Amino acid sequence: MTRFALTLEWDGTPFVGFQRQPEGRTVQRAIEDAAFEITGEAATLHAAGRTDTGVHALAMCAHIDVRRAFTPFRFMQGLNARLRPQPIAVTACTVVPDDWHARFSCLGREYAYRIINRRAPLTVEANRAWQVPQPLDDAAMHRAAQSLVGTHDFTTFRSAHCQAASPVKSLDRLDVRREGNLVTIEAAARSFLQHQVRSMVGCLVLVGLGRWREGRIAEALAARNRQVLGLNAPAAGLYFVRALYPGE
Repeated sequence: MTRFALTLEWDGTPFVGFQRQPEGRTVQRAIEDAAFEITGEAATLHAAGRTDTGVHALAMCAHIDVRRAFTPFRFMQGLNARLRPQPIAVTACTVVPDDWHARFSCLGREYAYRIINRRAPLTVEANRAWQVPQPLDDAAMHRAAQSLVGTHDFTTFRSAHCQAASPVKSLDRLDVRREGNLVTIEAAARSFLQHQVRSMVGCLVLVGLGRWREGRIAEALAARNRQVLGLNAPAAGLYFVRALYPGE
C-alpha cells in the first residue's frame, strides 16, 4: 500500500463543496472516481479541510492510499487525464509515510478572501471574487479585524450547521490588504469553524462601508450569538490557500 500526498487546485463554482454528498458534484467524489478508473480500487480521499459550495482551492493538501504500484508522476498524470474537463488539477504528488495524514498532521490552514471594489461589472473575475461597488475603507477593516485575532469563542461567526465540538478557535492572523481595486483578506489558524471566514469578512465589509463602527466587530464577537451577525460573505470570493505541516 502506498500513501500519496496530493496538492489540489480547483474552481469551486460547479461543486457543492469538497466533501462527498448524496447529491451534487463534489471534488472528493471526482478525484475518487478518477483514482478508481486508474487503479480499480475503491479508495477514500482525505483532505486538510472541507470547503463549501462555490469555494475555491489554490493548494489543498490531501492523501489517498493505493495498492497498485505507481510512480508519483504517473499517478498524478493519470488523475489529471481522467479529471478533465472538470476544473480540478493535481499540481503535485509525493509518497508519504503511512502515519502521515492530510487532516490530522496539519498544523495550520490559510484562507484568502478576494473582493473587487469597483462599480463596473465583473467579467474574468465573475464567480471568483465578491464585487462591492461602494468604496471600502480597507484601513478601518484591518484595524477592526485585529480584535478577532487570538483565542476566542467564535459562536457569532459560526454556521448554525457547524459540527465542530467547540466554538473556541485560535485565529493567528487576519489581515486586510488593498492593491488597486482588489481588497484581499487573509486568515490563518490551526483550524476554522464552518463559515467562520465568510462571516468575519461579511462583518468587516460592513465596517469598510461605514455601516458598522470598528468596535462593533469586538462587540459581535463578545455576544457569542449568531443572531448579531451582520453579513455572511458569498462563497465565490473564498480560497483555501495552503496547509502547513511539520518541517515546513
